[in-house]
Amino acid sequence: MSFTIYPAIDMRGGKCVRLVQGDYDQETVYGDSPFDMAKSFVEQGAEWIHMVDLDGAKDGQRVNDTFVIEAAQKLNAKVQIGGGIRSEEDVKHYLDNGVDRVIIGSLAVKEPELVKDWLRTYGDKIAIGLDAKDGYVATHGWLETSSVKAVDLAKEFAEAGAETFIFTDIANDGMLSGPNTEATAQLARATGKNVIASGGVSSLEDLRDLAKWKNDGLSGAICGKSIYTGRFTVKEALEVAAE
Repeated sequence: MSFTIYPAIDMRGGKCVRLVQGDYDQETVYGDSPFDMAKSFVEQGAEWIHMVDLDGAKDGQRVNDTFVIEAAQKLNAKVQIGGGIRSEEDVKHYLDNGVDRVIIGSLAVKEPELVKDWLRTYGDKIAIGLDAKDGYVATHGWLETSSVKAVDLAKEFAEAGAETFIFTDIANDGMLSGPNTEATAQLARATGKNVIASGGVSSLEDLRDLAKWKNDGLSGAICGKSIYTGRFTVKEALEVAAE
């Protein structure tokens, strides 16, 4: 099993930003061009770029999609996108324009049968994004917490054909406090599928800890704030992943 590094680009108002724990009032702007940021990550060797349409997640529709498609079409890397994907038209819009994987979050909780239909049609082009707070799934840009346990929902979608999950522990996101490695590895073991860790990565040591579980299905890590604040570079992260 390999371990993949996903440098993250969160977009709001066409800029690259980071939020603290999903709070839209705690925003830091790190760049004016999502494409230039993606390009710099690819130049350092990134094979995947993780992009999030924060406006889309909040508004329930595509907002920053042009930047995503530009990166997918012009860069020699794979792109996955989450945020604001609420219809099959949204899924097709991205996949038809060169995006490799679409992440479904809130809708997987609200309309699981619909998302299972998409899994039957698009297979591994669909990833399920599970954002959890104390083990329960949070939705709609983390503004609401459901009564659904992340592990239970993941098992349900694994049975329906999902191959990839992205697991975020909200308590750790944007806090540089270390990822919830245990919960992420537990999800991978429970589903028998690929789980990508998101939220809290603060050091190369954190990445080493996560990568230890790659044979259990913990297949990669999304790195955002740690890169933007200079904790490590994309190149350094890739070197650790290859160890």
